[in-house]
Amino acid sequence: MNIQTPDLLRETKPDSPSSGASNGCRLCGKLLHYKFIDLGMSPPCENILTADQIDCMEPFFPLDVLVCESCFLVQLKEYVGPEEIFTEYGYFSSYATSWVAHAKAYCEAITERLGLDENSFVVELASNDGYLLQHFQPLGIPMLGIEPAANVAEAARAKGIPTYVEFFGVALAQKLVGEGLQADLIIGNNVLAQVPDLNDFVGGMKILLKPEGTITLEFPHIERLIEHNQFDTIYHEHFSYFSLTTIRHMAWRHRLKIVDVEELPTHGGSLRVYLAHEASAQKPDVRVAEMLEREERHGLTDVTTYAAFAEKARRAKRDLLFFLISAKNEGKRICGYGAPGKGNTLLNYCGIGTDFLDFTVDRNPYKHGRFTPGMHIPILPVAAIDEAKPDYILILPWNFKDEIIEQMHHVADWGAKFIIPIPYVTIIDPAEL
Repeated sequence: MNIQTPDLLRETKPDSPSSGASNGCRLCGKLLHYKFIDLGMSPPCENILTADQIDCMEPFFPLDVLVCESCFLVQLKEYVGPEEIFTEYGYFSSYATSWVAHAKAYCEAITERLGLDENSFVVELASNDGYLLQHFQPLGIPMLGIEPAANVAEAARAKGIPTYVEFFGVALAQKLVGEGLQADLIIGNNVLAQVPDLNDFVGGMKILLKPEGTITLEFPHIERLIEHNQFDTIYHEHFSYFSLTTIRHMAWRHRLKIVDVEELPTHGGSLRVYLAHEASAQKPDVRVAEMLEREERHGLTDVTTYAAFAEKARRAKRDLLFFLISAKNEGKRICGYGAPGKGNTLLNYCGIGTDFLDFTVDRNPYKHGRFTPGMHIPILPVAAIDEAKPDYILILPWNFKDEIIEQMHHVADWGAKFIIPIPYVTIIDPAEL
């Protein structure tokens, strides 16, 4: 299949998505009465600042999270619109080696599972820099990426991956179907949380999906967020947080059904959910019912479970600050590793600035010479750690801690140790590994 588009990087200015009433659930519309957690005021986590911006006024918005007592969707209000977040985006998936390997394994497995070939058509939503779709190229499977951030979509285009620069929803799905395109497979990895208008997004997937097609969605599991105290994964870019119970409600609203679910170790514990049309011949795997029953046992259909979470985050904040204060009082030098969105939530919630961290480093050259939002910590190349030889390295993207510790094992030569902040402070001495 040859995908013909007049401009593979068509940039459009979509209308701002509607998230419904300000006090209503963005999925089911019910009024929201219950708080999950309040992390105070924080700047948008991907607003990496240039040197001439750090003296300018910086916008801060509430990180006040609520939970719906009807569909149990955990959610932020739309304080920051997606156009503000994704017009120019600082996250390039290809810089996370283990994430690219995860994508490659998925592509190979789903190709075999669904019997995809040159007559199939795959669409990835929020395709980033082509980190995933590139693995379909050697398999000869036609594909299309849809990515709202022009700067990262350009990287995908450079790899030969057809990419639209648009926000996905009903309107774009109808346009694609009008061009004769429908998908055997729609992929949405870690995008569902970033969609303020869930019903428009899911409605678009239903339109674009062939009658016997499959949708796969990956997202961090709220069960794991609660269990492992992953409060730092809450930021303005993530409008929603999901359980399988909530996904079932979402699917039902759009005449879709869950046919399978898998647990993944990525991002601190994620789910991969397989969806199909309600009328599809695909039958639900027993794992779906088992996961729904487990979520009920673990209290995910009881709002009191969610209300108890906030104190866990407060304790983690106190413990981390106690350790950092003690280390600095002893004259220790501390730097960070990484400048991810979750790290900026942690830094701003805990008030950790250059009084604690001299700098942080990142593998992404886009961030070098810039500063973290809110706390204004300098972001340097990874080699800066070898030059500074700090006593402690705070790993901000803790979900990649094994990969980072392996890459940076040589810091043991001067006695440096790693600080893992989540779920609670843990010190890892690479010399003992």
